[in-house]
Amino acid sequence: MLALARSTILSALSGSTAKPPRAEPDCFALRRGVFVTIHVEGNLRGCIGVIEGRDTLGQSIIHCAESAAFHDARFPSLCADEVTGLRIEISVLSELFPLDPEKIEIGKHGLFIKTAHRQGLLLPQVAVEHRLSREQFLEETCHKAGLPRDAWRKNETQLFAFTCEILRENAAGATAE
Repeated sequence: MLALARSTILSALSGSTAKPPRAEPDCFALRRGVFVTIHVEGNLRGCIGVIEGRDTLGQSIIHCAESAAFHDARFPSLCADEVTGLRIEISVLSELFPLDPEKIEIGKHGLFIKTAHRQGLLLPQVAVEHRLSREQFLEETCHKAGLPRDAWRKNETQLFAFTCEILRENAAGATAE
């Protein structure tokens, strides 16, 4: 998965189109939510994903990797001279499930908050990286959705959780959690 994401980004930088490998692993055929996060020299440079797997995991990784590197409106597009400092993280999401706020486990659960007109998602690692409490995690997910920070307390707000399988590149190679 990490190799596919990296080859997608490198192909785009060279002006070509990435394609899944011919001998595609079975996991690429799964339909799962996935997020691709791009860091350069340890700094966040893009994070794009899909919550539900409408396409195959292989197709979603290609789309999300390219989008995270070149189309995340919060950051400039990745440049060729940044490739040496590039590190990729892939979060493969479980199915969404309803969860009472008091049962949220920091580091285990990601959150998805939804109202009639807004939605927001934070991956489980965000709460750990920013040392958020359960309530802060809920508030930040609301903020990401463009909602008041206490919207998670309202009856019209739907709260879902998910878990992730996280794959990371580092200087020594890939790791999985």
